[in-house]
Amino acid sequence: MELNKRQERILQIVKDEGPITGEQIAEKLHLTRATLRPDLAILTMAGYLDARPRVGYFYSGKTGSQLLGERVRKLQVKDFKSVPIVIQESSSVYDAICTMFLEDVGTLFVVNKENTLAGVVSRKDLLRASLGKQHLEDMPVSIIMTRMPNIMTCYMEDSLLDAAGKLINNQIDALPVVKEKEGSRKSYEVIGRITKTTITKAFYELGNDEPV
Repeated sequence: MELNKRQERILQIVKDEGPITGEQIAEKLHLTRATLRPDLAILTMAGYLDARPRVGYFYSGKTGSQLLGERVRKLQVKDFKSVPIVIQESSSVYDAICTMFLEDVGTLFVVNKENTLAGVVSRKDLLRASLGKQHLEDMPVSIIMTRMPNIMTCYMEDSLLDAAGKLINNQIDALPVVKEKEGSRKSYEVIGRITKTTITKAFYELGNDEPV
């Protein structure tokens, strides 16, 4: 975040003389404690300062990049997931192409009759299938999809940073957000999705100091 001149001055005072009370900071700046209260709250919430009762404010010793890193690591998948676009594995490749176009997404999650995650279909998969001479209306999407267990997934409690790492390291565009189905190990219900657009939006909001 970008600090204003008064906040920078407060930060410097605390660096030089902390721990120091709010009243002492106000006196040095020739301002009232009430006037400084919003600035002190911002600096404390942002992580630049720490505060202890009957002790006062002291500098956390962390750089802006360290504070940003801490903030990023606290972001969780559950706060950013979007609605998954799901099709049945019995659907045709033609249906998958239409769904992808209408929903304006780059990845479809494929489920079986039990609504359990069975596979993933990407733009590349559909493009590859459309280049052949097969009848797309007669070709089930299950033929071209990537199947479990060769699918990268994430959970609600995962950090958004870990999800971003999976997207980048595996060169994929989307992750299904899943939860294990009761009474069935390694069977997953799809409850959301995380995409590269999700990550971009989150970091854009962080960079503009907007709530995320």
